[in-house]
Amino acid sequence: MKIGCPKEIKPQEFRVGMTPNAAQEAVARGHEVIIETGAGLGSGFDNDAYVAAGARIVDTAEEVFATADMIVKVKEPQAVERKMLREGQLLFTYLHLAPDPEQTHDLLASGCTAIAYETVTDSNGGLPLLAPMSEVAGRLAPQVGSWTLQKANGGRGVLMGGVPGVGPAKVVVIGGGVVGTHAAQVAAGMGADVTVLDRSLPRLRYLDDVFGGRFKNQYSTAGATAELIQSADMVIGAVLIPGAAAPKLITREQLSTMKPGAVLVDVAIDQGGCFETSKATTHADPIYEVDGIMHYCVANMPGAVARTSTIALGNATMPFMLALAEKGWKQACQDDPHLLAGLNVHAGQLTYYAVGKALGIDVVSPAMVVKA
Repeated sequence: MKIGCPKEIKPQEFRVGMTPNAAQEAVARGHEVIIETGAGLGSGFDNDAYVAAGARIVDTAEEVFATADMIVKVKEPQAVERKMLREGQLLFTYLHLAPDPEQTHDLLASGCTAIAYETVTDSNGGLPLLAPMSEVAGRLAPQVGSWTLQKANGGRGVLMGGVPGVGPAKVVVIGGGVVGTHAAQVAAGMGADVTVLDRSLPRLRYLDDVFGGRFKNQYSTAGATAELIQSADMVIGAVLIPGAAAPKLITREQLSTMKPGAVLVDVAIDQGGCFETSKATTHADPIYEVDGIMHYCVANMPGAVARTSTIALGNATMPFMLALAEKGWKQACQDDPHLLAGLNVHAGQLTYYAVGKALGIDVVSPAMVVKA
């Protein structure tokens, strides 16, 4: 198979869809790898590293899209990239379609087959291709939140860990999954007073057993959230419904109950955000203020630590990418129901229920598609 990796063009996106190691693995199995020149520079991989791995460097994204049977990326294809997709071509990347009707309709119109990293599953009920970026984003959230909390950036001017005689920042993490757990760990490690909210009692028991007194946890209800945010210096939104739009957990009206200069960090912004006042921002202009509350809503947070993120993502995606290249997407999905769960679009048909529900589009069962 011809596997193509274009340079990411979303603003301040420095990750790359294939590492030289992944390229080398693919080439060793007889596949051809085509890399757009400079695609890996933001992650510290120059053209020579890809050439040494056996890949071919081309000058433009157009050449990559025109040549490759499978396109491997990081972020969802931008409008100019979607125009280059063609019928029968395989796209393997993050998509986050539920809050993005324009992208969804473009992918349907292209006739391509699109497998989304964020909906591929595993035998434990997890999301193995989302997990590494969730870990990165979770660990970043308290860091960027503490920066936003500084007075010069519009925040309350509160130090996460306090100092002797002065209490620490109060941090509320909504969601105790991968993002929330890593966010809580780092925030607690910075010395903050941390409370994690979640609706799964088994998950809360797990957090209590593993982390003991490092941070508190509480069952998540609308009332508990409303009470905790009143005293919070920082709220980290870490709620995910796989493939679906994120639920809105804090309303604009509730901002008036929070401390002026408090910070909201919305890690769910890729799925539309879990605060009513969230809107996607970039690393170039990451924060904004609404009713005295500072919002950090960067839609590609892991791009800030591109090298770590690229290697972590490549470790997770490489086995799936190789399976798709070896077997073709249909056989690979027939052999692996977890990869089949990643199928979102095929030949003008939507194949993921949560996206269809969010956008009001009819959905075809992915199992029916692979049998056709």
